[in-house]
Amino acid sequence: MGMLGKMDRIDRKLLNLMQRDASRTNVDLADEVGLSPSSCLRRTQRLQKSGVIDRIVAILNPAKAGRVIKALVAVELKLHGEQHMRRFLDIAITEEAVSHAYAVTGETDVVLMLRLRDMEEFDSLCERLFRDQTNVARFFTMMIIRTAKEETAIRL
Repeated sequence: MGMLGKMDRIDRKLLNLMQRDASRTNVDLADEVGLSPSSCLRRTQRLQKSGVIDRIVAILNPAKAGRVIKALVAVELKLHGEQHMRRFLDIAITEEAVSHAYAVTGETDVVLMLRLRDMEEFDSLCERLFRDQTNVARFFTMMIIRTAKEETAIRL
């Protein structure tokens, strides 16, 4: 069952609060969930040590950080199999514009989420990832024109 089975209502409340705003002080979190600051700190440290909290980061606004174009790319590889998939993913994840890279089931082998500065960056990324000797049979690009939902929080 993992750590989730050992979490109580207070742990879940703490995690939900931290997912919305991890910059809140321990004293503020403790007050919100009805614990002493020392007890709250012990809980958050336990959640970090157990791996439930993977990492604490600042989430940037991509457009304000200069990455104004968002795209999804579905990639079909010529040669299949774990080592071919891994080789392509190893190349893809070195690209600055690749924010997410997934090996997937179905007709597509890999799905990439891109955050691009401009179409020139996309063109040069295509040259490196899809047109040279990278085992790509074909790729399909979907430019994101509107984001209806993009959530980082995991509902508990």
